Amino acid sequence: MDDRPATPLLDRIHEPADLRGLTDAELVQVADELRAETISAVSQTGGHLGAGLGVVELTVALHAVFETPRDRLIWDVSHQTYPHKILTGRRDRIRTLRQKDGLSGFTKRSESVYDPFGAAHSSTSISAALGFATARDLGGRPDPRLGDAIAVIGDGAMSAGMAFEAMNNAGHMKKRLFVVLNDNEMSIAPPVGAMSSYLSRLYAGAPFQEFKAAAKGAVSLLPQPLQQGARRAKDLIKHITIGGTLFEELGFDYIGPLDGHDLDQLLPVLRTVRARATGPMLLHVITRKGKGYAPAEEAADRGHATSKFDVITGKQKKSPSNAPSYTSVFAKALIREAADDPRICAVTAAMPDGTGLNLFAERHASRCFDVGIAEQHGVTFAAGLAAGGMRPFCAIYSTFLQRGYDQVVHDVALQRLPVRFAIDRAGLVGADGATHAGAFDIAFLSNLPGFTVMAASDEAELVHMVATAAAHDDGPIAFRFPRGEGTGVDLPERGVPLEIGKGRILREGSGVAILCLGTRMVEVLQAHEALAARGIVPTVADARFAKPLDREMILQLARDHDALITVEEGAVGGFGSHVAQLLADEGVFDDGLVFRSMVLPDTFIDQADPRDMYAVAGLNAEDIEAKVLSVMGVARLNKRA
Repeated sequence: MDDRPATPLLDRIHEPADLRGLTDAELVQVADELRAETISAVSQTGGHLGAGLGVVELTVALHAVFETPRDRLIWDVSHQTYPHKILTGRRDRIRTLRQKDGLSGFTKRSESVYDPFGAAHSSTSISAALGFATARDLGGRPDPRLGDAIAVIGDGAMSAGMAFEAMNNAGHMKKRLFVVLNDNEMSIAPPVGAMSSYLSRLYAGAPFQEFKAAAKGAVSLLPQPLQQGARRAKDLIKHITIGGTLFEELGFDYIGPLDGHDLDQLLPVLRTVRARATGPMLLHVITRKGKGYAPAEEAADRGHATSKFDVITGKQKKSPSNAPSYTSVFAKALIREAADDPRICAVTAAMPDGTGLNLFAERHASRCFDVGIAEQHGVTFAAGLAAGGMRPFCAIYSTFLQRGYDQVVHDVALQRLPVRFAIDRAGLVGADGATHAGAFDIAFLSNLPGFTVMAASDEAELVHMVATAAAHDDGPIAFRFPRGEGTGVDLPERGVPLEIGKGRILREGSGVAILCLGTRMVEVLQAHEALAARGIVPTVADARFAKPLDREMILQLARDHDALITVEEGAVGGFGSHVAQLLADEGVFDDGLVFRSMVLPDTFIDQADPRDMYAVAGLNAEDIEAKVLSVMGVARLNKRA
């Protein structure tokens, strides 16, 4: 296409091996062209822009120095891997990122041999790399040329407990292993730039022990005005401790800080450590999110996630909508509740913007807590707040709440503490795909004794559920809502607490009843209209609660209809399973009731437009209409029998 950047040198790169025949000066040019190509591609697809731009030079250096794919390059989270994908034989598909049948926005083992380990959640890379290193030493692969394992992890991800656990284990095992700490939050660009010539001269060619000593002492060789910034970078390591024990004392050799945008520094350092390392190495690299693209560098989030945009202006191309997002509706409802109740507070795990708690923090800063990428800690912290008399709302995406499940069970449910879980991104989420789908929370929360689990059918119901959770002090309570915009219904000025465990009838009908939990209600009502045009008028009910069930309403629906269908945006084992258990316990099936449960299928669904994903799941309006027609036929056969 005419608007694509000129990339004459990058055009010659079909796989990482092609980089290894280039001069260092040519690798600098490749990096510049790679940055331009990444910007161009993401402008057409949307996605995680800033993180990828921040590691362009690091990506080129790692692939040029290490022999990937024999050496396993493992990216933490992996939302920063668009440049990696371009260099590893996927450039011809890079403009299919995050689209149906296109490239994943994250690393994916089934996509490329250059993706040895899939990821989308944080802090897994060091554990995986240690596993690869150990498998290498145990002969897990028949290849006689056993490769290295390199984990690239961000400073935010390094703060999570799992990273500490892996570092502790790796230091104990003393395996040859490389951990690249990609620090993109410290504002020390001038000192790091000034260190470049010192480090390049000191590191290249020195005996390894002298190399490590030089790295430790390099800060002192800087001009005095520049030493403070460099020491701040190294202080990051000193502050990331386990009981005061530094990573070096755990058995890691620390090298850094290095300028992650200076290939003249990165290349000789990486070549040296690859040639001489015998045990675990930690390389501290300073980068900047959004590097090289002014609109991303100037954005508050450094261009973390973006829709399609104009390359020249950086302005995003978003479709206009009159409906607010579910996330903003939740945040505003919580702000209103907190204005009247000083005990209400909010907890997020490094996602204040994504969960809407950035808005809450603007009004109630002292009661809003970002615990970092630490969902386990966040859940137990909220439990402590609840035990101390506060009313905490723990706002976590469904897919990330999975990481804190033991704490939900042991620290919250078992003690019947009134933690309120606001579960965003419930159901299928579109371009982020299977790794971010909120498929399992209904099932894994509804099986916990004493838990109350709600699902909003629209944004007005969400406002009422926030109020319900705020008023609920009898044990833990959760409410779930999807990503994206609401249905456009009128919103109440203030939420009214719902009666716990009570649903509602939305359409009176006969023959078949449809009992829906959550926002598939829009599809249910569309199916109802299509069926009514055929002269078939089913009853439609909004369950509101997955737990406790509205026993009276469900049993009444079962008695008054020949068939009952449940619909939910969750996996098997959730709401429909609990309804089936109730009907079985009450002997309803003995009376000939036909029951069907429409749930997400027992598979992980790849990224696509959400409607296409729900088509795969069989949960769109036409699927519900077909299910009603099907059960009506079965019900008639039962009657004739």
